[in-house]
Amino acid sequence: MTLSILYRGPLSSCNYACDYCPFAKRTETVAELAHDRECLERFVGWVNGRSHPVGVLFTPWGEALVRRWYQDALAELTNMPHVVKAAIQTNLSCKLDWTDACDKSKLALWCTYHPGETTRERFLAKCHELIARGVRFSVGVVGLTEHLAEIKALRAELPPAVYLWVNAFKRVPDYYPPEVVDALTAIDPLFPVNNTRHPSSGQACRTGNTVISVAGDGTARRCHFVDTPIGNIYDADFDSCLMPRPCPNATCGCHIGYVHLQPLGLYGRFGDGVLERIPNKDQL
Repeated sequence: MTLSILYRGPLSSCNYACDYCPFAKRTETVAELAHDRECLERFVGWVNGRSHPVGVLFTPWGEALVRRWYQDALAELTNMPHVVKAAIQTNLSCKLDWTDACDKSKLALWCTYHPGETTRERFLAKCHELIARGVRFSVGVVGLTEHLAEIKALRAELPPAVYLWVNAFKRVPDYYPPEVVDALTAIDPLFPVNNTRHPSSGQACRTGNTVISVAGDGTARRCHFVDTPIGNIYDADFDSCLMPRPCPNATCGCHIGYVHLQPLGLYGRFGDGVLERIPNKDQL
């Protein structure tokens, strides 16, 4: 069994200023950053001690790849024989030379483009550098209606083989008129899946069994959207905490949550690209 882990440590700073994000342009003290590094290094050490296959997706509040310790962690993780994948969500504002130390057959980046925080040209240059370096990645953007023209331009300029996902903006009910839904679906065929809050109460879900969320202190939860802890990875008997659990929430509307809902069948569409959000080409 492969255990997929969504790790989110105490890091909560970002170099971007998106107005919908509570961590925009947030800075941290030297002590706070040192604490985040200690938590991350402890987690990597724990993964190294596992005897079964592990996949890791870093889902930080803010931007982590501008911190050297996250770059080092990805290099260390991808070079562990039992780690099948190590991926991270990023705005791609960092240098990319650190990827040379990684086993690129296991490395993946989940890259988000933020119009207004960087130029399309600069972001695309980073994407082309990833291709040249042989790094697997997806590209995405928040589907704000005012960014529709920019999203279309990004799709037109990205290589066709690069998957472009669109995160639906769900904070406003009935936010999208039908014509915008059609336009975004033409760009991302899976947009309607993301633009839905899926009924999930009582549904079979892999979280809590083969997928967990882990905080910096080792507290494990079934996912980012259920607060109740199921244990702590640093406890000697942690594996006994892993078991099938039906979803306790009424709905699930975020990709890193609903992709694990078994009735949706999305593992068949994403194959080995679940963590980095890259679907199988024949499933689009």
